[in-house]
Amino acid sequence: MKSHNPPAHAADLSVIDAAHALRCGELTAVELLEAQLDRIAQRNGGEPSFDGDEQSINAWARVYPQRGRQQAIAADQRLRTEADSAPALCGIPWGAKDLFPVAQLPVTASSRVLEHNIAQRSAAVVEHLEAQSMVLLGHTHTHEFAAGGSTDQVGNPWDLNKSAGGSSGGSAAAIAAGMVPAALGTDTAGSVRIPASLCGIAAIKPSFNQVPTTGVIPLAPTLDHVGAMARTVADCALLLNEMSQAPMAGLPWMGWGDPSLNLATQPDLSRRPLAGTRIAVTQRTMIDLVDDDVVEAVDDARAACERLGATIVELSAPVEMNKTDYDTILLAEARSYHARYAEHEELYRGSTRDFLAFGAPEMSVSQYLASQHARIEATDRWRNWFRGHGIDALLEPTQAIPAPKRGSGYDADQAVGGEDPMTLFTALWNFTGFPAVTVPTALGSRSGLPMSISLISGPGQEHRAVRIGLALQRYEFPSLTPVSASSL
Repeated sequence: MKSHNPPAHAADLSVIDAAHALRCGELTAVELLEAQLDRIAQRNGGEPSFDGDEQSINAWARVYPQRGRQQAIAADQRLRTEADSAPALCGIPWGAKDLFPVAQLPVTASSRVLEHNIAQRSAAVVEHLEAQSMVLLGHTHTHEFAAGGSTDQVGNPWDLNKSAGGSSGGSAAAIAAGMVPAALGTDTAGSVRIPASLCGIAAIKPSFNQVPTTGVIPLAPTLDHVGAMARTVADCALLLNEMSQAPMAGLPWMGWGDPSLNLATQPDLSRRPLAGTRIAVTQRTMIDLVDDDVVEAVDDARAACERLGATIVELSAPVEMNKTDYDTILLAEARSYHARYAEHEELYRGSTRDFLAFGAPEMSVSQYLASQHARIEATDRWRNWFRGHGIDALLEPTQAIPAPKRGSGYDADQAVGGEDPMTLFTALWNFTGFPAVTVPTALGSRSGLPMSISLISGPGQEHRAVRIGLALQRYEFPSLTPVSASSL
């Protein structure tokens, strides 16, 4: 191999730029891995811990340097021997939310309930990404068992006193702080999109079952989605293209569109890249609870879309999600799964224990089925709304308020489900299973914290929202770098 000096900023490369550098021989997978490990040492705030502290980001539950080095060496060998035919993500470091089992490694859902649990088999998507020679850096913290939206053991890189969001808070914080270029999250009520928004990165929640959840520790299986998280929409799209090819472990494919995606990773370079695109806004954004910074971000994005050639149409939402129906499904499924751990109730954190309500009467089958029936009806109405109005994407806030104050550690009596201002907009798209792309925009003029918007498309239409997100990031909203992370 030719002699070269790796880029000094290797840990700051996007997924796409890093993949290009690896393929061109400007960088090796080992060098890239070491740059990321150095960055973790600089910015995580000490060794990974269960509880974290006020002075640390603490994005990681566990880091696997030796295993990562072995994988990086193998990736370099593959890049040498297979050259241009090597997988697109060969040698790229990534993080897995601590719900994704990796064979022979711990997987704990950031909970003492699973403190000594070792995975016997990897989740389907993990097996697939490792077969593509991606390099696993470690497991990122989740809100305990994904049963909430604060991930209090993790600090937001923009302000350690603020929440990183959840439940994929560790993945979002690790990416925002430059500790890893990409990570997996799960999303049941907004758990990929909300932390991405609060930490100023991009995320894509695909259509339901577009990426297999096989083997992933669930929260509510009929609401759970596996999502891609990275600094840019382009990076998320590249990762999601690969994730969607993971096999379904012999199960019939139950998603909306093509079982494997081929999303664009480059924006349209024409003068008006969104010409002919119809973007809707609805009265869902006109809620008193929405913070002024959030309103401003949506208004700015709307104007940006128009500058890029899109037509904005104001429409009434066809139906609002019944929060009781959503919560019925969420609670019935989560409590059913956790019944196996009832004898370890005292090991759960306070808010998780309250959420699961061990010993409460079981929800009736008729109540659960009625909520699922209402869900089908709402999904049909929204699908027909997108089709009937010729809508490419719906423009909405990701959440109603900026990053709130970081909690003290899973206190009891916290809001869950559809009532949380964090999930006010996002939960509907788990209820219907429609794809959503979260695009960071700018810092709020009042809060100084990251703002974002979300673009929702009809089922199986990820490419429409991604196309808009790519254009917005290319021409209007460049990616953000946290001040606290860059100064560490």
